Amino acid sequence: MPAIASSQKNWLPLILTFTAGVVFALGLNTAGMTDPRKVLAFLDISGDWDPSLAFVMMGAIGFHALAYHFWLKKSPSLSQGFVLPSMRSIDGRLVGGAALFGVGWGIGGFCPGPALVSLLSGAPSVLYFVGAMLLGMWIQGKTAAISTLSGGAKEHGSGSGIL
Repeated sequence: MPAIASSQKNWLPLILTFTAGVVFALGLNTAGMTDPRKVLAFLDISGDWDPSLAFVMMGAIGFHALAYHFWLKKSPSLSQGFVLPSMRSIDGRLVGGAALFGVGWGIGGFCPGPALVSLLSGAPSVLYFVGAMLLGMWIQGKTAAISTLSGGAKEHGSGSGIL
């Protein structure tokens, strides 16, 4: 394999990240996850249930399981190591965040990735959802900083464990 010039190597992670993001966005759109009606129909198990997103999720889980099994055995090409969560316990912040995520998904029909992809539509519902999501992220950041400064809960390391 030919050596990559230093200037090219600096751009390579950005190009690969952008490409992965575009592929992810296309996949979300193709699967219908950017359509809140489809997502809400998936969540409505007592009404007109649409199970098609379950197949999308199973495919994603299957692919990730294989990738996790095979790729984590190798060293990444463009990084010192894989960054994995270091926290292994379930606490109130995790449960509360998951519950808030579920409520937002059920009300808006979006989760963060598809909402960001759907921003291109300019639909008011997407703009409100993303605005509320950003506000929630800001509030969480402020409350976590206050809690840490006051000696409360320690900041959770979402990506501090490098393999």
